[in-house]
Amino acid sequence: MNTKLAATCLIAGLMLVPVAGYTAESAPTTYVKDSVITTKVKAELAAEKMDSLVHIGVDTTQKGEVVLTGTVKTKAASDKAVSITRAVKGVASVDNQIKVVAEK
Repeated sequence: MNTKLAATCLIAGLMLVPVAGYTAESAPTTYVKDSVITTKVKAELAAEKMDSLVHIGVDTTQKGEVVLTGTVKTKAASDKAVSITRAVKGVASVDNQIKVVAEK
């Protein structure tokens, strides 16, 4: 009786090992890192208090690439957003898709 119980527990435990290993390597950790990078970039852009930087979208890929989107009034504002983003810890590269739109 004890042998059957021990064997059943051993088999059940061995079946859970791959699940525990998969959980340790899954994407939520990466997602958290990406959202932290996105939040840091947005905070730095907001701290700059430039009116045109408010209209910039920030998205971070799994590999730390930050994609900047939106519109600004000048090329200088776009360049400033890129330099601020590059200075944030964890940013591997910056894909600048910001459009410069002159006021009418």
